[in-house]
Amino acid sequence: MGTVIHPHIPVLHAIVLGITQGLSEFLPISSSGHLILVPWLFGWHELDNFKDLNKTFDVALHVGTFIGAVAYFWRDLTVLVPAGLRAAVRRRIETRDERLAWLLLLSAVPGAVLGALFETVIEDNLGQPWLIAVMLIVFGLVLLAADRAVRRLEYEDFHVRHAVVMGVAQAAALQPGVSRSGVTITAGRFLGFDRDAAARLSFLMSLPIIGGAALYKGLKLAGNGGIPAGTGPAFFWGIVASAITGVVAIYLVFQVVRTRSFAPFVVYRVLAGLAVLGIIISGFRPAT
Repeated sequence: MGTVIHPHIPVLHAIVLGITQGLSEFLPISSSGHLILVPWLFGWHELDNFKDLNKTFDVALHVGTFIGAVAYFWRDLTVLVPAGLRAAVRRRIETRDERLAWLLLLSAVPGAVLGALFETVIEDNLGQPWLIAVMLIVFGLVLLAADRAVRRLEYEDFHVRHAVVMGVAQAAALQPGVSRSGVTITAGRFLGFDRDAAARLSFLMSLPIIGGAALYKGLKLAGNGGIPAGTGPAFFWGIVASAITGVVAIYLVFQVVRTRSFAPFVVYRVLAGLAVLGIIISGFRPAT
């Protein structure tokens, strides 16, 4: 009989990845891209032979950012969730809060559909470090272009057209390196929303898509017997680190965009992308 290899995730690695996820989910710099680049850069290969567990761990870290976002936007959610339920029971939308609740759900549809249809293709082909680097640079420059003009729409002006456009943009973030928050903020700015409103809508839009993905993967994991023995501490501390830094990241984005612009994040994206390409060209790490 062959030797059975059991998965092991060092707690330190889990915490580092949790911090990475928490910061990069809401800073417009791509969490999925950074969750690939950090292990690639440091040579962490403990999950290379456990593809499904690797994906499950990524989802667990997203649960952390979901918890962080719920904590930050708790007051908004205590208004939006009951409003959405009232409209569902009544089968009619009558108030601004009811409309916003259902538009946020609508915005999650394109990403959910494309993610479900092309899950394997995305995971197997779109996570190459060189491609992530290019996406960091390209979509960083697109964000810069969108952020240059003066925009006047506010949070309350969100309507169906905005939800559809920003929802389609959110689906583009299935490509690591694009950034879910970055591309939805970009779309919001192009649509005419001011910086604060674009960021707030982007973060609220994350709740249905992240929560739905976590529920889907969680049920799938439970059906397969749950997380492997011995990985519990890594999952726990990774989620905790992700939740805490997620709150910090949301606060940081609002502080920056209310006093400056999205330019600091663009500069980081371009420099990070160039650094990854430089590392690949030097031969220190492979391109794939």
